[in-house]
Amino acid sequence: MPSVVILGAGKIGTSIAQMLSRVDGYAVTLTDSDAERLNYTSAENVEKAQIDAHHRQALEMVLEGKDLVISALPFFLSVPVSQTAAELGVHYFDLTEDVETTRKIKSLAARAETVLMPQCGLAPGFVGIVARDLTRSFDKLEAVRMRVGALPQFPTNALKYNLTWSTDGLINEYCNPCEAIVEGMRREVLPLEGYEEFALDGTRYEAFNTSGGLGTLCETLEDQVFTLDYKTVRYPGHRDMFKMLVDDLRLAQKRNLLREILESAIPMTVQDVVLVFVTVSGLKNGRLTQESFARKIYGREIDGQFWSAIQVTTAAGVCGAVDLVVNGTLPSRGFIKQEDIALDDLMRGRFGHYWEP
Repeated sequence: MPSVVILGAGKIGTSIAQMLSRVDGYAVTLTDSDAERLNYTSAENVEKAQIDAHHRQALEMVLEGKDLVISALPFFLSVPVSQTAAELGVHYFDLTEDVETTRKIKSLAARAETVLMPQCGLAPGFVGIVARDLTRSFDKLEAVRMRVGALPQFPTNALKYNLTWSTDGLINEYCNPCEAIVEGMRREVLPLEGYEEFALDGTRYEAFNTSGGLGTLCETLEDQVFTLDYKTVRYPGHRDMFKMLVDDLRLAQKRNLLREILESAIPMTVQDVVLVFVTVSGLKNGRLTQESFARKIYGREIDGQFWSAIQVTTAAGVCGAVDLVVNGTLPSRGFIKQEDIALDDLMRGRFGHYWEP
């Protein structure tokens, strides 16, 4: 039975532990430096260990003899954890959206005997799998456009937003440079730019550049597509207000202060909806054609607890990737991109049903 260690017992880490423990075949250990957080899970068949992953010795002790590790820790711990996992012969998975972190993990994977697979969440993660799947049926690609949002169902504040996941991750998305392919050339574009509006199911949304959501697709589709971009979806008006915070008030240069402001003023919510909207255009049989994937996923009750949509989709993404490595569908060593996963394999797997609306 494969043994899995989950590092970090926040909302996402706990969801991953419970989701894995619901299927046969995994021995799950959930860890955190805060003993109180370990009590968030109600799953009886999950072992718990209080460790501080900042400390190499503690990390080595909990990973020794294990088969897989999933990091649900802040992105800045991903590189040291992945390095330790590789040295101990443990398969590594994470949820990072940080571009530079992913590049460093990829360089580690060149000499690793095990799998190193970052970016296994929603975006990057599931959205890249969907986009790559759509591209495969085209003779020649023109544009790949990926739009994803984790939105409150009932926005009440001026930002029309509630915190649904990592505040550090949100700040990174809004402040770091973004990758894209523009007019056939791979480029960096500015966050919060590239503004657009669209409607889906009668609701109006806005979208704008944010960092990290493309994962490794720029590398995969370079020289194959004229336009490739990723934008975060919000309700209209959000972008302008946030741009004022990070640009006009220069809080992009004071990220600790920005985090403090957001976490003290913007409440969390589990009443959210995850929106995934991908369009691909290009030539099929000599005709310009467009295909789209659109889905809204809501929170739901699982084992007597209500899980938010972002918990469900993020946990399902990494659990699905782990299952595909364990069952031999994916390679057993090296760096694995999200787009290496076939959408049909993911959806037919034991965690595919979580992506259903």
